[in-house]
Amino acid sequence: MESKRTTIDFFIRQTWHKIQRMYNQKSNNSDISISVGYILLMIDKAGTPSTQLGPKMGMEPTSLSRTLKSMELDNLIYRKIDEIDKRKVFIFLTQKGIEKRRIARDVVIDFDDRLIAKIPKSKLKIYFEVMQYIDEFSEKEMANMK
Repeated sequence: MESKRTTIDFFIRQTWHKIQRMYNQKSNNSDISISVGYILLMIDKAGTPSTQLGPKMGMEPTSLSRTLKSMELDNLIYRKIDEIDKRKVFIFLTQKGIEKRRIARDVVIDFDDRLIAKIPKSKLKIYFEVMQYIDEFSEKEMANMK
């Protein structure tokens, strides 16, 4: 009989889903989803080109576009066309977006700090090295599929 094998990607996915559920439970009080929270964290004060958000977030363009539209309707962000290159659109936070960003940042940093306090630095270093390798390997695999 064949024994079950726990694959690397299954473990990453399972863990990420647990983290998502935790973040979503914490965000219920602030009316933002995990996707919205991470987008808020990716937008800097000088504005962020909308084309940079997708790759940073790992989101498909249609999903990102839908989320940004929703965020705009919720008055969390606004868009501004670049005065020099009219093809570029920058995303900025509204005052409400800045407030929600603080909440998202506090939740993420608190979780990160508490996790870092429990994991020895040597193991964290290895974790980041392994995750970097998996990221680069995945990127190469996708490039080979084209």
